[in-house]
Amino acid sequence: MSDSEIFDRARRRKRRDRALPRYGDHSFLRDHMVEGLLERLEGVKRSFADVLDLGSFDATIDIPGARIARIDAGFGFAKSGGGVQADEDRLPFADASFDLVVSAGVLDSVNDVPGALALARRVLRPDGLFLAAFLGAGTLSTLRASFLAAEGDRPAARFHPQIDVRSAGDLLSRAGFALPVADIETLTVRYGSIGGLLDDVRGMGAGNLLPGAAPLSRETLMRAAAAFADRADPDGRTAERFEIVTLTGWAPDPSQPKPARRGSGTTSLAAALKATRPD
Repeated sequence: MSDSEIFDRARRRKRRDRALPRYGDHSFLRDHMVEGLLERLEGVKRSFADVLDLGSFDATIDIPGARIARIDAGFGFAKSGGGVQADEDRLPFADASFDLVVSAGVLDSVNDVPGALALARRVLRPDGLFLAAFLGAGTLSTLRASFLAAEGDRPAARFHPQIDVRSAGDLLSRAGFALPVADIETLTVRYGSIGGLLDDVRGMGAGNLLPGAAPLSRETLMRAAAAFADRADPDGRTAERFEIVTLTGWAPDPSQPKPARRGSGTTSLAAALKATRPD
């Protein structure tokens, strides 16, 4: 692992393999992402023959009639889905191999996100579509606040850097995608205790992947649990936020619509405002 990398690649693989046996009990976030991505695909009036499932987990992404190649950083997920074990920022595919790349639930834990997006762009054919969803900035805000309260002035590095929706859109553009779109959806899940939340986080394979992560002591966990409980609603359950960022982009092609040339409009902004202003 390079000293400049954010995440421990070996730890990430192990966490994913450890999550495999009970992943279906904790996959509700990715299931929601997959459902949303497939709904967006239904609105695209074209077919896709060759698809890459980028970070396949339990291989639930299904595109009828398409040939689907799958990669996952975990050996177990890759094997169970009939795919290839590889990191998302180190793709083993030739350029222009696919006309659709779909990714759900992994980009937030990839070391080189700009590189992963650039590679996704390269493996797409002209006018190929990229669809992705991942957890963005603001996710686990309650858990983060609980640990900050538990550890005082010297908190350990327990939470990953997060990508906000604006930065995600900028990364799409920098990677060379045409017609880039980034949007965000907030899901709120209420937990009876911090233990239930941590069980879900581990079950998703989303535990702390930072190199040299400090071990979690029993005393710290107890203080964090108390801080988490202090944030509970009157019914004793505490709300946690999950921010889902969704990206859409196209591999450039001459057939795609182009933005209007600056200065080519025939109606002034003042005239447009005057026409729509109420009396």
